[in-house]
Amino acid sequence: MTKFVLALDQGTTSSRAIVFDRRGRIVATVQREFRQIFPQPGWVEHDAAEIWSSQLECAQSALRQAGARSSDVTAIGVTNQRETTVIWERASGRPISNAIVWQDRRTTERCQSLREQGVEPAVMETTGLLLDPYFSATKIEWLLDHVPGARARAVRGELAFGTIDTWLIWNLTGGAHHVTDVTNASRTLLLDLRSLTWSNKLLDLFNVPLALMPRVTASSELVGSTVSELFGEPIAIAGSAGDQQAATFGQACFEKGMAKNTIGTGAFMLMNVGPAPQASTNRLLATVGWALEHPKATAYMLEGSVFVAGAVVQWLRDGLGLFARSDDVEALARQVDDAGDVFLVPGFVGLGAPHWDPDARGIIVGLTRGTTKAHIALAALQSIALQSADVLAAMQRDAHQPLTELRVDGGAAKNDLLMQFQADIAGVPVVRPEVTETTALGAAYLAGLATGFWSGLPEISQLWRAERRFEPSMHPSQRDALIGRWHQAVERSMHWAA
Repeated sequence: MTKFVLALDQGTTSSRAIVFDRRGRIVATVQREFRQIFPQPGWVEHDAAEIWSSQLECAQSALRQAGARSSDVTAIGVTNQRETTVIWERASGRPISNAIVWQDRRTTERCQSLREQGVEPAVMETTGLLLDPYFSATKIEWLLDHVPGARARAVRGELAFGTIDTWLIWNLTGGAHHVTDVTNASRTLLLDLRSLTWSNKLLDLFNVPLALMPRVTASSELVGSTVSELFGEPIAIAGSAGDQQAATFGQACFEKGMAKNTIGTGAFMLMNVGPAPQASTNRLLATVGWALEHPKATAYMLEGSVFVAGAVVQWLRDGLGLFARSDDVEALARQVDDAGDVFLVPGFVGLGAPHWDPDARGIIVGLTRGTTKAHIALAALQSIALQSADVLAAMQRDAHQPLTELRVDGGAAKNDLLMQFQADIAGVPVVRPEVTETTALGAAYLAGLATGFWSGLPEISQLWRAERRFEPSMHPSQRDALIGRWHQAVERSMHWAA
């Protein structure tokens, strides 16, 4: 009888593998960072081969750490940084270039050109997404137009496109399966959100050949098995979802109106809106939450994406040298009672929801001779919560219902100072679960459901446990004043690079 599920959690700055038991508890975890490549301002790339090698090393090491053989593992679940675009040769499996990362802004002008053509309303109606360099379609188009011979080879069927889930599953199965699940597909700007199939009109609009595209699967579905040489014996691959949808599943947000915020490199808030997509009137995204095979069910989400959240702490550490470890930011920020009217807007790669300004840039305002690095550290932490509060306000306007609580996860969710400020500035209780690795946990749950390791959503709901609840304690007048000053700072950061 199998004992474990193996989750592969491929993120923006690191690859991770976590082994979970039947209670949803972590048995073993291994993580490896990999290079971030910045060829020029606004461009962000990854070496796809390095992503694969780091992820495989993590998976093999995690199984050894758990003392598990392949026969002890019921299935593998994959979750990944979304929108990041890889194109590779089908014959050799070699990428034709570096992967273009979701943060990359090189196609800003192309998106603006399409908006000027008046096509954005039709694109939004079909996909639930705005025209933004964030998504995969213009990245694919750029690679086909800038890598010599790529477009002709793609038309001939010699090349394959994938987001990182597709790239990992291709390699795990020795090239036997070229697939993507509905959640990742829904982030490409090429999927019809209602039929859950590739849109020929959008493929034509973005000049993407259908021969390049993977087969779309459910998020919880047996899609294939690993080749024997990787883990000793084949292991089923039965779950796949983009990181934010996987985290929502791991947080057991199975009912309409439930929401979570994952605070990692960026911050991503998703609210379950039920079995049909809901258009946003507040510049949020409509997206697929998950599609299950057993029981047959699809859930849709509203999503707000903050591009720079935990990454602002990395910048304070690496760019400014304010502290040695990211965990030190909380102690530094606690040295002051408030930020001294200092606001940091981390628009390093533009601003996401609800502003969607690719030309915004980072600013710090309110500096005086009395400003210390502690004030800047606190302002940086507060910027994470303030951006998320903007998203939450837009989400509640779209959903026409107040939120009763916000579940949180991701690396920054361990920061008590940030979580209390998030509750204060959003005006809703913030709940942190016992297992904060909910992205990997969601991928594990999806894989375990497909193989019968877990019986269904009710069992998974019972496994979710809260570790701490942060109640709002800030006076509404103080909250309103802080938000008002924040919006003044955001306004000053916008259109800077235009």
